[in-house]
Amino acid sequence: MNAESPVKAKKINMLQGINMGLAEAMEADEKVFLLGEDVADKQGGGVFGVTRGLSSRFGESRVRSTPIAEQAIVGAAVGAAIAGYRPVAEIMLMNFITVAMDMVTNHAAKLRFMSGGQTNVPLVIRTATGSGFGNGGQHSDMLEAWFAHTAGMKVVMPSGPAEAAGLIYSSIFDDDPVVFIETIPLYYVNGDAPEPGARIPLGKARIAREGTDVTLVAYGRAVNDCLMAAETLAKEGVSAEVIDLRTVAPLDMPTILNSVAKTRRAVVAHEAVKPFGVGAEISSQIHEELFSDLKASVQRVGSNFQPVPFSKPLETDFIYGQAQLLDAVRKTLG
Repeated sequence: MNAESPVKAKKINMLQGINMGLAEAMEADEKVFLLGEDVADKQGGGVFGVTRGLSSRFGESRVRSTPIAEQAIVGAAVGAAIAGYRPVAEIMLMNFITVAMDMVTNHAAKLRFMSGGQTNVPLVIRTATGSGFGNGGQHSDMLEAWFAHTAGMKVVMPSGPAEAAGLIYSSIFDDDPVVFIETIPLYYVNGDAPEPGARIPLGKARIAREGTDVTLVAYGRAVNDCLMAAETLAKEGVSAEVIDLRTVAPLDMPTILNSVAKTRRAVVAHEAVKPFGVGAEISSQIHEELFSDLKASVQRVGSNFQPVPFSKPLETDFIYGQAQLLDAVRKTLG
């Protein structure tokens, strides 16, 4: 007899995981509402179908389709958050957040500081991005480092369905603004369903695979790539530990440092371009804290420093692959 519960044993994809997390949060608090382009069921439940079924269940007053106006979407969400609601604003693709950067960085991120802690902005901005679908340079960028560099913003990037459900739930009930980044290629990857109502705390990484020889630090799609690399390395007698950050800001440096103190080698991987990225910050902190303990310098793996190409062969070449990950690990092993 299977000891697992039916919910836990069920396989879902990340689209369904996010939808489950949103539905549970809306059920728990009537102050939670969604807004964004085409998010209601009459318009298809979002361009990727993430919010499908929610307006039929909770009503169009709580799932509001908006015009194509990113400044208005984020501006309305900031105002609603200040007034006591917990809005979840969908910006269809991450590149489009650039239109609303003033609202995000000068209003949502700073109001708590400028009010002496009297005004919270419990806002979630959901957005999708990622290369691999030929969407071109204005639709595919990973811009998490921008927001991680902005004081007052939290940045979350799930790696699978259960992670997505638990993290979106926690993001909605956090009292600070959160940018919740959904990797488009991961939407359709199946994984275990979460337990109902499960929350994953922000700022707490997980050990996705234990190991002793080298630490691989990643988030989003790079977690799955690192797990695949760890399988290959295991056949070569190398034991790789894989850390899923879950939250880019705040960083769970204690988990990273504890792991690297054990393995004494580290590789940091992300889909975003390599220069000036999150990997550089993690590498710097590891070197500052564990310099004398490391057996090799920390290696970084990321995409090429250029806009995401539209051409499929160029797009494939743009992002790192298994070869780059394995080469980075082997470099740390000497």
